[in-house]
Amino acid sequence: MAMQVGGAEGEPMVDMNTTPLIDVMLVLLILFIITLPITTHAVKLDMPRPTSAPPPPVRVEPIRLDIDWDGAIIWNGSLVKLDDLEGYFQSASAQSPQPELHVRPDRRADYDTVAKVLALAQRNGMQRIGFVGNEQFMD
Repeated sequence: MAMQVGGAEGEPMVDMNTTPLIDVMLVLLILFIITLPITTHAVKLDMPRPTSAPPPPVRVEPIRLDIDWDGAIIWNGSLVKLDDLEGYFQSASAQSPQPELHVRPDRRADYDTVAKVLALAQRNGMQRIGFVGNEQFMD
């Protein structure tokens, strides 16, 4: 409640009550005081020193894996059975750096075959798997 100073009894008070504004200002001031030290904390990191030249990237030829409409699996141009594919994946995943696996399924290929090949690749440690030829699925 505002205190009335001066003026006649019964006249409306025309002065603005600033008590709630001062309360809001004090709350904001306390919030700023509390949050200011949190925002000025710095995390010190020991970053490596820059070298004169980065090492040249090692270029590894990607593996091209085609899956045909009849379930035939073609590893870099040679026909491979699904049972033998595990050995290919194990030898490829053991290489350093690991080559990319470019999977190119035919538009009419069975989804089950593609899923089995991808699961087999993942189980045997292939990490760099990508799909090639997605433009055939645009229609």
